[in-house]
Amino acid sequence: MEIASLLSGGVDSSVVVHMLKEAGYNPTLFYIKIGMDDDELLHCTSEEDIEMSSLIARKYGCKLEVIDLHKDYWDNVVDYTIKKVKLGLTPNPDVMCNKLIKFGVFESRVGKDFDKTATGHYATTIEQDNKIYLGTALDPVKDQTDFLAQINYLQVSKLMFPIGNLMKNDVRIIADKAGLPSAKRQDSQGICFLGKVNYNDFIRRYLGEKEGPIVELETGKIIGKHKGYWFHTVGQRKGLGLSGGPWYVIRKNVEANIVWASKGIEAIAQYGNEFTMNDFHFITENPWTGNDKETDITFKIRHTPEFTKGKIVNTNEGFHIFSSEKLQGIAPGQFGVVYDAEAKICIGSGEIK
Repeated sequence: MEIASLLSGGVDSSVVVHMLKEAGYNPTLFYIKIGMDDDELLHCTSEEDIEMSSLIARKYGCKLEVIDLHKDYWDNVVDYTIKKVKLGLTPNPDVMCNKLIKFGVFESRVGKDFDKTATGHYATTIEQDNKIYLGTALDPVKDQTDFLAQINYLQVSKLMFPIGNLMKNDVRIIADKAGLPSAKRQDSQGICFLGKVNYNDFIRRYLGEKEGPIVELETGKIIGKHKGYWFHTVGQRKGLGLSGGPWYVIRKNVEANIVWASKGIEAIAQYGNEFTMNDFHFITENPWTGNDKETDITFKIRHTPEFTKGKIVNTNEGFHIFSSEKLQGIAPGQFGVVYDAEAKICIGSGEIK
């Protein structure tokens, strides 16, 4: 079997190569480059990552190719991010990077020539009833299925997640025993521009600054100023620059450039227990076809180890989720990621209205 293995230079993808070689495969390794070398702000220091990937390739006698997808990345993922932010929404670039770049452009240009694509994501694939589903990882803290919740059936059918049934600590132990150069390397934080570039600097580059009022939700009183609604997201607690808090962003008025805030840990306005999603995307299939009744599910609205229990129903407005508990900071634009009731299979995702 011909396997393409995506390397990041980190410990997870390095252990994937080790496990594939141990299993008798000889994968071809690929490093996807998305940074812009000629831009000081948006430059992504890939030299160390590529050097680490090269060391892994030499250690296991594998071929390594660097695939430059920076133009596709900036034309698609960055464009998506800026458009959503400008609309006052909260985007998720990691989700779109996986869908459009890692398993989109890469697949159409390179991956199509291989039987499988292996990655260091903490996820699994589950085969049942002759269909393949995206399954959650053994390690709930590292589970990354919420970042994969927009991939399609062809993509999930071709993917391999060798470390999905391992705890992170076990991955480190394997790397240490194998003498991998990345064994002690720190985990990266998100995709390139979110991990290595200051997010507000990035947004400022494209949208600039525009001063506006911060208004207390309950009283209508102006309690401060902000530099543009696009720097703030619903549910945000830090970065408002207000004293006597904690203060939470409750909502935004895009046209008037107003940020509405509410004070206190128990600020009722920051909580809700239901939401609707636009354009719900099913990874493998719609398990609720012809069912207009409430169905038990689990779900996430942000990247956390916990799955929240709830019910989902198909309405004229889209799929609607009722949560079993109060949710803090339901942010329009973010993805609601839906799992089965046992939190074993990731069914799909939709953008929160």
